[in-house]
Amino acid sequence: MSDDEVVMADLVETSTETNVDQLNIIVGSLDDEVKSSTASATKEFNVVLGATMALSLVFLMLSAFFGEAFVNLVVEEEQQQGVRVPVWERYTLPYETDGEFGVALEVGPYSLLPTDNEWNSTHHFVEYTLPLEEGGAAPNGLISLAVWLPDVPEGMQVPVIAESGPYFQEASVETPSIEVPGSWLGQMFIDQILPHGYAFAQISVSGTGRSNHCMDLMGNAEQLGNDAAVRWLAEQPWSNGAVALIGKSYDGSTPWQAAMFGAEHDYLKTIVPISGLIGVKELMWKNGSSEARAPIMHNGVYGSYGIDGDEEDYQNMCPDYIIGPGTGVSAYMFGSEVAGDYWAERYFLDRVLENYKGSVYLIQGMHDWNVDPHMAVPTINRLIDAGIEARGLFGQWDHDYPDRPVQLDDRSDLGGRGGEAFPEMIRFDWMQDMLEWFDYYLKGIGEQPGQWIEIQSNQGSWRIEDRYPPADAVELVLELGTDMTNIAGTTTVLPDASSGPVWETEPLTEDLYIAGMPRVHVEVTTASLGGQLYALLEDCDNQSNCIHLGHAIMDLRYHAGGDEIQTWTPIVESINAKMEFFAMDAEVPAGHVLRLSLQSTGEDYLPASTSSVVFVEEGASSTLQLDTFVPEDRLYFTPPECTHERCLQPE
Repeated sequence: MSDDEVVMADLVETSTETNVDQLNIIVGSLDDEVKSSTASATKEFNVVLGATMALSLVFLMLSAFFGEAFVNLVVEEEQQQGVRVPVWERYTLPYETDGEFGVALEVGPYSLLPTDNEWNSTHHFVEYTLPLEEGGAAPNGLISLAVWLPDVPEGMQVPVIAESGPYFQEASVETPSIEVPGSWLGQMFIDQILPHGYAFAQISVSGTGRSNHCMDLMGNAEQLGNDAAVRWLAEQPWSNGAVALIGKSYDGSTPWQAAMFGAEHDYLKTIVPISGLIGVKELMWKNGSSEARAPIMHNGVYGSYGIDGDEEDYQNMCPDYIIGPGTGVSAYMFGSEVAGDYWAERYFLDRVLENYKGSVYLIQGMHDWNVDPHMAVPTINRLIDAGIEARGLFGQWDHDYPDRPVQLDDRSDLGGRGGEAFPEMIRFDWMQDMLEWFDYYLKGIGEQPGQWIEIQSNQGSWRIEDRYPPADAVELVLELGTDMTNIAGTTTVLPDASSGPVWETEPLTEDLYIAGMPRVHVEVTTASLGGQLYALLEDCDNQSNCIHLGHAIMDLRYHAGGDEIQTWTPIVESINAKMEFFAMDAEVPAGHVLRLSLQSTGEDYLPASTSSVVFVEEGASSTLQLDTFVPEDRLYFTPPECTHERCLQPE
């Protein structure tokens, strides 16, 4: 690089804004001159012509002095024109909608900086201090990460987008080494976002890949490691100090973890959790009830990263590694904390709301069977109420990204599991969305993205909401036994997972629009101190063909909600079980009926650890409560239409 080029590169970063301001002054003065020149049409024409020529000369001089960087800036501004439009106008733009995933409309000017390996990455270890009480490798924590950089002019600093999780260097997910881009997300960002002047990083959480210590399963050691990685990425000489974290599932929980440290520094500007966890217990236990996978899955994580006979086994001798496996079983047996603050340590949302100053783009499948939608709803409203700039993208897919037609088709079962919304659920504009979001929050360029929730109904329609559940929803209360008729002839729930009452409405006289988290409150007595209720809400046509709308579950020891075990006198004392459904957005056509059934368990949940016969009392204290809305008051839109072969298959 010549001396002139070096000077140019240095001045681009420090002086571009000043010179652009000067350019604006020149243009403004010329404009003033035009406005003041009203003597004649000829004079006005000459002034305008002179202004145009002057502006052209200024542009040429700046281009000659600042070189490619200035030209790229102008080109990117031109590219944005006609491309960055509101979501309800995107259907008019030429998105690629026949591929395996979304592609951003804008193409960046930079290439990937070559390194000494075939993936053009560099590997680093980040040192951080672990509290001695963490055991294992404390106090000498090490986090393994890999970085990809754009080939930008010398001296130009770039923001960083990172994904943190336990799967890098895991052959089962096609990432044999952390230096290899993840096939599910990393490669897309390197190909599409990095060329716009972004670095990308992959981070192995503690106890995974080449990171030391034990597998802490989202505990304090893992949280400290994620924060250390964020700090390191922000403080590199090539970094502009702005970091984003993005990821799905486990990798969608790590952004929440890192956001808890927002009161200590301002490096983490935005997070994009995709089906991410706001807490570990919240993943598999609900109102004291346990998913069938919960104890096995929870303990299996520790087992998979445990003692395997190598020289690093000493690092797994952490207190949480010893406590954790037993805590999963105890959650099923006893519900709340049994030893210390294990679950409280692994709940992130409250600390995020208290400390985080950045933004959140929250993405969630409304039929996610792995990370249920209650991680996002009503979380999005809590973010808004805390003053955090937040956006939501909630579609009728399950545990996946919003732009994968093959996966979404394979996983979208008919019968109320998202199939009715395919292929409208596919968002091929997602990567363009990501580019615009990161440009604003990591670079401060472009218009602020809309602060709203894009929500899709179970029938495929997309609309905009300011909050979700909507603030203007109207509650519809249906009394069990009157407004809904008992068609099963019983009010007794036996602990056999197949016996219980069923209620139906009369055929609806008009379409019904349900949004948010319906509730079912039932007055019950029990034969013993225990029992469990599983509620299923369905939409049934006049042929009794039913589709799943949503479900709720509750161990009756937690009938008041929360983690505190309640007590009562069986047989003689009634209790009111206040159950809340997982979030749903449903359109129920006129002529259909709503069907509500109760059993002791279902939907892959375990039987209650304290089994009991449950007797339901119909009447005013037993109701189904629905949050409804008027569609005419909403802004509906159509995303770019999917033309992938899966989407074009005949129904």
